Amino acid sequence: MKIKTLGSPIQLSGKALGIEVRDGFAWIAENTAVARKLDLESGKTTQLYKGHTGPVTTLTFSDMILGSGDGKILITGSWDRSKELLSTTPNAHEDFVKSLDLSTPLQSGPLRSMGSISSHTRPVECLDGSVLSDISAILYTADTMGIIKSWILKKDVGPSPLWRGTVQEELTHHRTRINEMLYGNGHLWTASSDETTQVLQRDLADSPTKLQPPIVHPAPVRSILPLALTELGEPYLLTGAGDILRVYDVSSPDEPDLITELDAHWHDITAIRLWKRKTTEGDGITRIEPWIISTSLDSTIRKWRLSELLTPPPPLSKVPEVSAPEPAAVSQKDGFEMTEDEERELAELLDSD
Repeated sequence: MKIKTLGSPIQLSGKALGIEVRDGFAWIAENTAVARKLDLESGKTTQLYKGHTGPVTTLTFSDMILGSGDGKILITGSWDRSKELLSTTPNAHEDFVKSLDLSTPLQSGPLRSMGSISSHTRPVECLDGSVLSDISAILYTADTMGIIKSWILKKDVGPSPLWRGTVQEELTHHRTRINEMLYGNGHLWTASSDETTQVLQRDLADSPTKLQPPIVHPAPVRSILPLALTELGEPYLLTGAGDILRVYDVSSPDEPDLITELDAHWHDITAIRLWKRKTTEGDGITRIEPWIISTSLDSTIRKWRLSELLTPPPPLSKVPEVSAPEPAAVSQKDGFEMTEDEERELAELLDSD
């Protein structure tokens, strides 16, 4: 089957429920209760993080030195609700959101809670936000009913400060579960099980909201990658709905244009990420080329050159069918004819009866 080799698949031992790409490696949260570091070039596992007793559903990075951007602390989230020193697992499957103090990540003992916010009536499925200052931030939370809430977070003063949140707005433009939500550049992008992706344009929590027309899919949308939120800054949106990878030109948000539709996997796509692939040619020059990484419940990671996704080959032109000429009618003259002697013999035989 052709799809078996599409995208140079890397076979995993489990299903990737979450993935991040950094410096040529895929960091994978697996349903096998492990987090895996995998070399995207060789497909080999370079490190395996164990300790959870349930599926690992998400992962992210924090700084070893606060504010340095080194990203040396791996934080994983799991169904087992455990908390460990370098595998901190805040419970992300309740109707509240908890914040933890990561200013001293290597300290012994549990991490200190920095506060919690509670307003949803269904499990919180995803969140994203942006820092406004050292003592304030904007946060968006989304639940399994499709409700999105925007919050302003403020940090108290004092020896043991807490973060407190105030709901600014409740957004109800989705009908059901939000599967992925990304915020940046004043836009809130969402993927939902109501078979749509949508984007809200807003600069701050209290600014007017402009909702663009939804992009409708034939199946629940589980993953999105707006390239406008990446270092590329391009007006393209990649979506994963079912096993199909789609690319839209959203330079005109009111009229998104579908430019690629690829049967990328044989099961639901769970994540789409950007990979800045570095290669060194014979001339010794290192080149960086953008690739797309997709992963799926089919237990594979697949790699796609972005330039090929943005400029798919034209469809094969159909060769007009040439109908076979009808056989010419055979005239009686061209067919079998009896000679005069044969006709006389036949008449004699008939007469003899």
